[in-house]
Amino acid sequence: MTPQRVTLITLGVTDLAAARAFYARLGWQEHAQSQPGVAFFQINGMALALFGGEDLAEDQGRKGATLGTGAITLAQNFATEAEVDAAFAAALAAGATALKAPEKVFWGGYSGYWADPDGHVWEVAMNPFWPLEADGSLHLPE
Repeated sequence: MTPQRVTLITLGVTDLAAARAFYARLGWQEHAQSQPGVAFFQINGMALALFGGEDLAEDQGRKGATLGTGAITLAQNFATEAEVDAAFAAALAAGATALKAPEKVFWGGYSGYWADPDGHVWEVAMNPFWPLEADGSLHLPE
């Protein structure tokens, strides 16, 4: 049986130095395990990695493949609409592209979307049905 978990999310990027700078402007701090060819960020029991897109395709055994973006959404949930608005504004100030400004949504929450400089899509949301732990982690209610 395969465990139901994710331990590392790797984003293929066009320019690793530019991607590192963008996430630094968001206030994210690289982990000491980062290396010249890969940046790691510790996030709530897992890690996010930034890796050159061509290098990632080769590592996947698909040398020369063009990797797409936007087919998945990474999400950050917040406790309040004001926190969502602040996170959205911070992303734009760091150089993100606005895709959809935060707004009340049909399912009863509040959310918006932005894309990082490589087109990776992030959702910022407040879901009144999913309370967050003190550290910001999410445990779906029973």
